[in-house]
Amino acid sequence: MRYLDGEIQNNETAQGIISFELAKDLSKSEAILNAWNMESKTAAGMSLGFDFLFLLVYALFISILIHTLNERLWKHTKIYTIGVILIWCMFLAALFDMVENVALIKLLLGDLQQKWSSIAYYFAISKFSLLFIGILFIVLNSIISLFKKKMF
Repeated sequence: MRYLDGEIQNNETAQGIISFELAKDLSKSEAILNAWNMESKTAAGMSLGFDFLFLLVYALFISILIHTLNERLWKHTKIYTIGVILIWCMFLAALFDMVENVALIKLLLGDLQQKWSSIAYYFAISKFSLLFIGILFIVLNSIISLFKKKMF
């Protein structure tokens, strides 16, 4: 995916496919598409296709980490419920990623409508927010776990 992302980076897409995901306005999406040649558009399409496989992997991986830490640290406490909710949120993030990918594919295939740029943007922001919260939970609870081991 890193190779494909390198193929689509230019002045309009300094952050690769993420720049396309976060192009809120149709004019920005069109500028990105116009800055890409056929190879870049093919690489973007392949990146979005591979992302459909990757989203299942990251949702499962992050969920397993959350579950493991949640079981170890918070079993039989009120905080445990937060971990369970976050596990489900990782799968919600994957669903948001799917919707975002479909919107980006529609744009890539020439269906240039504002709704596709907006859908991609808002679902990407929601996905990244949920993933950030999940990863923050993992990092903070990993630190707590380290301190608990040192105390006992």
